[in-house]
Amino acid sequence: YCSRCTKYSVWRDGKMIFPEEAMVMPPNPDLRNDIQEDYKEAKAILSKSPRGAAALLRLCIQKLCQQLGLPGRDLDDDIGTLVRNGLPARIQKALDIVRVIGNNAVHPGVLDIKDDIETASKLFELVNHVAYSMISQPKEIESLYTTKIPEPQKEAIEKRDSLAKKK
Repeated sequence: YCSRCTKYSVWRDGKMIFPEEAMVMPPNPDLRNDIQEDYKEAKAILSKSPRGAAALLRLCIQKLCQQLGLPGRDLDDDIGTLVRNGLPARIQKALDIVRVIGNNAVHPGVLDIKDDIETASKLFELVNHVAYSMISQPKEIESLYTTKIPEPQKEAIEKRDSLAKKK
């Protein structure tokens, strides 16, 4: 019995056999629909193939970089561009964790997460964490700034900031 979702699960030899779909958080709603679909597919196969789920979540990160306006051809290059543009170290680490584990999950002999549901489950959290930090939170802050800060105060803030840049 799960105290979090208040449902039952059945385990055999350390593996959850029911329900087949893993109990992970849903995808961040600010992700593009195609990314959410890949995320849901990863969730659906997690208990049967943590390795496959990790690879799909790596794809989610690559598409997330595209959503952020990057080319999306080379994930390592995209992350490097984000770092050069001021990406916080904790977000860079989260991106690289998903990138490296997702890459290594499909390369023989590099990293074996074939039966490592725990590690693969953490990748879902990281994908959502990155989406929240890079998309949802800035959107929320911009909305509050636009709708809740009166125009005279916005002008004063802009004046302060332009003076600070000149110094």
